[in-house]
Amino acid sequence: MSTSSFRSSTVNPDEIALFSKLSSQWWDEQGECKMLHRMNPVRVQFIREKMLEMQREDTDTDAQLDHPKALAGLKILDVGCGGGLLCESLTRLGGLTLGIDASASNVAIASLHAAADPGLRLIPGPFVPTTTPARTSNLTYEHTSAEELLARGGPAQFDVVCSMEVLEHVDNPRTFLSTCAQLVKPGGHLFLSTISRTPLAYALTILAAEHVLRLVTPGTHTYAKYVRPDELLGFFQGFCCPSPGVLGDGGAGRPWISRLYNGAPARTEAETRGIVYVPWTGAWALVPRGSPGARWGEGCNYLLWVRRPLE
Repeated sequence: MSTSSFRSSTVNPDEIALFSKLSSQWWDEQGECKMLHRMNPVRVQFIREKMLEMQREDTDTDAQLDHPKALAGLKILDVGCGGGLLCESLTRLGGLTLGIDASASNVAIASLHAAADPGLRLIPGPFVPTTTPARTSNLTYEHTSAEELLARGGPAQFDVVCSMEVLEHVDNPRTFLSTCAQLVKPGGHLFLSTISRTPLAYALTILAAEHVLRLVTPGTHTYAKYVRPDELLGFFQGFCCPSPGVLGDGGAGRPWISRLYNGAPARTEAETRGIVYVPWTGAWALVPRGSPGARWGEGCNYLLWVRRPLE
């Protein structure tokens, strides 16, 4: 697909060029992507636990906390999939997973890695929307943008949409969020992870990670593009999906977040959770819900889950 195909999207060509140069390092656990490798188990933990929590809420039964296929039969989209770290994990949880990326080299690396794993059922793209339930989990990759996927297949295609460490790299984040949200089915789930715009985040992700420790290439992050948790919650408090057949930034339906209680949404509508790196263990940790330092824990990297209302 040519770069001109993305002209009307939120894709930033300079960001894509940077990450395309790094594509060969995606599966090097000691290379530039090593922090993402260490972060991935925590992202998967949050997604899995939140989905099981909502299954218990919806069915009024005790979904097994150790269920090995928490995403069985669900259609999942990973926007900005990179080399496929999250996609492979979601597929192993039973998901019917589509990973999309605006970098052709990222998609090539992701496909090559998945093809070498006999435990993954890799289906060549392009992705074709279908209402026929699949019998087994599968994985597809495609070089495209979220905007093009929405224009091609229409809204409400997926049970779960994820976009991890992408929001802080796009142009026009409101349009990007709206696009991702429109791809979610009524009653479906949107998971995001990004970096908050705070002095702490600047010190850790730019000053330390880029310029002092050289963990990532200088220029990887732009502080002005960071988004605070309260800004994301505010967006979804005012966001309503457009009416059927209409693509846009809002509609006449119910807002995704009905109200905030002391700055926090209802547990069944949305949730933000900080993720922190613990240097003495060399691993990331999910900040416990309701802990005394929970708000402080969202001062740098954090996750968001929000659910589309039933219509």
